[in-house]
Amino acid sequence: MFTGIITDIGTIKSRKQAHDKADIEFIIDCHYPPASLSIGASIACDGICLTVTKAEARKNESWFAVETSPETLAVTTANTWQAGRKLNLEQSLRLGDELGGHMVSGHVDGVVEIVDIRADAGSQCFTFALPPQFMPFIVPKGSVTLNGTSFTVNETTYADKAIFNVNIIAHTLAVTNWGAAQIGDKVNFEIDMFARYVAHFAKQTM
Repeated sequence: MFTGIITDIGTIKSRKQAHDKADIEFIIDCHYPPASLSIGASIACDGICLTVTKAEARKNESWFAVETSPETLAVTTANTWQAGRKLNLEQSLRLGDELGGHMVSGHVDGVVEIVDIRADAGSQCFTFALPPQFMPFIVPKGSVTLNGTSFTVNETTYADKAIFNVNIIAHTLAVTNWGAAQIGDKVNFEIDMFARYVAHFAKQTM
């Protein structure tokens, strides 16, 4: 489990095919203490829960390896990742840690597109288009995870397309990869798990 509070920005060092060539292995540079990068640990990489398969310290930095399956490559942005890409990172939640965002599983539901970015006082308002079937799970003042970051939804609309927007403050823009985001970028998103279960139970009782 994760909280959607980004704790590091990683950089993809390399990408290569693994196993039967259907999986992809990524080597990711980071600033986490080597002792915290245990084999088998979970790290959310741009919102995708991935398992550490190798790790090593190097000078003042560390690196770790993760592998992505065909399913992960099909439903997330991971298939487009190349060396040099910056990734939002969060290590898994530990007992006693502060839950600063919301409960995030790291199981990405799909990909949304940034369709607008505009200044809003000291923050930036980002607008996203998403598949209509997911719109019932996105509600004003509810939570959504985008590239691993916990956000509060401002508003939703069904104009010519299903869209919603969030505000990203200057601090978040500075300590995540959101500062480099552009219109047209694809973003991993995960709907709030509580909204998912409420909708499931409501459907069962109808």
